[in-house]
Amino acid sequence: MRYLTLGIMLCASLVVGSTVQAQPIDPQIAAPVTRFIDAFNKGDVAGAAATHASAADLVIIDEVAPYLWRGAKAFETWMGDLDRDAKAKGITDQQVTLGKVTRVETNGTSAYVVVPSAYAFKEKGVAMREEAQMTFVLKKDPAGWSIHGWTWTGPRGKKITTATK
Repeated sequence: MRYLTLGIMLCASLVVGSTVQAQPIDPQIAAPVTRFIDAFNKGDVAGAAATHASAADLVIIDEVAPYLWRGAKAFETWMGDLDRDAKAKGITDQQVTLGKVTRVETNGTSAYVVVPSAYAFKEKGVAMREEAQMTFVLKKDPAGWSIHGWTWTGPRGKKITTATK
C-alpha cells in the first residue's frame, strides 16, 4: 500500500508540476526578443544584432563551440561561429519559433524572460527539429529595452518524422 501511495503521489506531482502556463509580458520587454528571432529567421544579421546591447556585460550561451561568448562583440562572434558550424555540418534552412512566455521577472529596468523554443533546420538535407528553452536577460536604458544575455538549453535535434511533426 505504501508503494501505491508513493506512486500515486509521484504521478500527481508530475502532472501538476508539468503544467506550464503562459505569463503575460510587457510588449516593450518582448519586442527585442521578437525582433531578434524575426531577424534571425530572415537572415538579417544586422537586424538581429541591433536587438543586443553592445556592452561588456553581453553574454550568449549556445550549443555551438566554444559555447560561451561575452563582451561588446559577443553577438557578432557568436554569429560567425554559428555560421562556421552550420557550414561544417551541412546545416541550412534555420528557423526558430518561440512559444508563449512561461516566466517573466522584472524590476523596472531589468527583465528575466523564459520562453519555450523550437529550432527547425536541415542537416545534409534531412529535416530536423530541436525543442529547447531560451532564457533572456534584458535591460532598459533611455533608448529602450535590449538583450544583455541569452541561453539556448535543450536536447539535441531529432530527425522530423510523421510522429514528430
